[in-house]
Amino acid sequence: MTMKAMNGETTVPDERAALTAAACLFHGFSDPSRLAIVRHLALGEHRVVDLTDHLGLAQSTVSKHLACLKDCGLVTSRPEGRASMWSLNHTDTVMELLSAAERLLAETGDAVTLCPNFGVATSVVAS
Repeated sequence: MTMKAMNGETTVPDERAALTAAACLFHGFSDPSRLAIVRHLALGEHRVVDLTDHLGLAQSTVSKHLACLKDCGLVTSRPEGRASMWSLNHTDTVMELLSAAERLLAETGDAVTLCPNFGVATSVVAS
């Protein structure tokens, strides 16, 4: 959305805020474990114990990533007995985004994993 400022220049209101929000959203998807949790929750509600069993992740890891996803507004939970049932918010939109990402990855080939800034080699060095 563009607007004309009083001096005649074209401006984009809140462009910086919109870009920051988009970067924050993509950061929410930036961990492979979070992506695995999101994909699994797209199948339906799960308890943390179900996610740990299905994904082979530690309970603390799953809980930490669910908290992050909840803070981003991507998942929600509801109590069921002594457990919580976790579900994906905006399932169709999230799955459309992940499908678009898969198409883009198919087009870029190995470029993303070979990227010197964010590729696989940088995560090995950072570990």
